[in-house]
Amino acid sequence: MAAPASVPSRYQGAAAPQPDSRPTTVTELTREVGRIAQDRVGRIRQITAQAKMLALNALIEAARAGEHGRGFSVVAQEVRGIGAEIEALAQELETGLTTRIAELQQRVDAMSAKAEGERLVDLSLNAIELIDRNLYERTCDVRWWATDAAVIACAARPNGDGAIGAADYASQRLGVILSAYTVYLDLWLCGRDGTVLANGRPDRYPGVGGRSVAGETWFRDAIRLRTGDDYVPGEVRREAQLGGAQVATYAAGIYETEGGPACGVLAIHFDWEAQAKAIVEGVRIAREDRARTRVVLVDAQRRILAASDGKGALTETLAVNLNEQESGLVRDPRSGTMTAFHRTPGYETYRGLGWYGAIVRSGA
Repeated sequence: MAAPASVPSRYQGAAAPQPDSRPTTVTELTREVGRIAQDRVGRIRQITAQAKMLALNALIEAARAGEHGRGFSVVAQEVRGIGAEIEALAQELETGLTTRIAELQQRVDAMSAKAEGERLVDLSLNAIELIDRNLYERTCDVRWWATDAAVIACAARPNGDGAIGAADYASQRLGVILSAYTVYLDLWLCGRDGTVLANGRPDRYPGVGGRSVAGETWFRDAIRLRTGDDYVPGEVRREAQLGGAQVATYAAGIYETEGGPACGVLAIHFDWEAQAKAIVEGVRIAREDRARTRVVLVDAQRRILAASDGKGALTETLAVNLNEQESGLVRDPRSGTMTAFHRTPGYETYRGLGWYGAIVRSGA
């Protein structure tokens, strides 16, 4: 099964915005209104200043004219008074507009931030949902392949007659499975004592066959399973026997008889790094925001399992405390960094492991 090449989202398919010199957002429109208001108030003040200057000149000329200029002096005084009223009105207009536009800008900014935050939460959910669906398929695969006749025959009689031939045949069968699926590094067929009896890629990983995995948590849990419907979901880790690759190991019991104890364990090693990389790098982030945005997948302890910048996998912990919330948005008032997150909702019978999808965006 090929890895997903991109992350489907309700935001995909939208037409890309075209360059336009006109305001295209509410924020830009608000700022444009503010600029227009400032310009018009400034123009009113210019006209008022000119009127006051004319009134002053008229008063001077009226004084020179003496008795003959008295009537003209009255008109000039009226013009001067009107100019003062207009100036006061312009001041009130400027103060009122400035205050209201500032309030409007704050509300618009808050609405924009809320909308952007909700979008990032949705994208976080989208990423973790893809992981859930992907890992649900892994649980189906391991349970189904554990019922293969060659797998059962090898696990049931690891030391009996024809054991070597059964192991070789089981290895071939596992190799056929691997040739049809690109998401696995290897498949291990383990006996009841924890010895790896066969693996699907003995040429690539020759040191696997014959080694004991009895001390591995996934083996100890899987050998105790009671039915073929059960499985052990694996935490992401590095597997030394697979070249130190990041894997998510899923395991299921192998049963010769229904209702009886497991006679062995089948473990499938999911190629975590490659598949998770396709998901975190495929989240739809605007081009202008990519440099300050990091998409991550984290486990229930906030350990980073994958990151779009390729850093910190299995070694870094997400700095933000999610408080076990299902989803949300956390803002750092000092740095302006915003972290949107959503916990795994599970898929079908796969409940998930408490993992989160998260998007961390630094302040502009």
